[in-house]
Amino acid sequence: MTKEERDRAEARFNKAAKAAEDARTGKTGRDAAAKAVLDNMARLKALRLAKQATEPMPAPMPEKPRARPVKKPQTKPLTDWLSNQQSGGRRT
Repeated sequence: MTKEERDRAEARFNKAAKAAEDARTGKTGRDAAAKAVLDNMARLKALRLAKQATEPMPAPMPEKPRARPVKKPQTKPLTDWLSNQQSGGRRT
């Protein structure tokens, strides 16, 4: 094995070892960041609930009467339209 081949093999091994180390440390870093976010969300929720418990409840809004649905105008059948067109002097 020549020195050049040995250097290439060693570089490949070092690259693989570095990638494995990055994967381990990256995962723990992501886990720590996710835990920090969840802890912060829990803290903020507790603060919000405590604030809501001390404030008086607002009076409920009165319900507005619902508007009646608008009826669509009824359309004439196609046969009526055709007969009107023919009686009006138009040919089809």
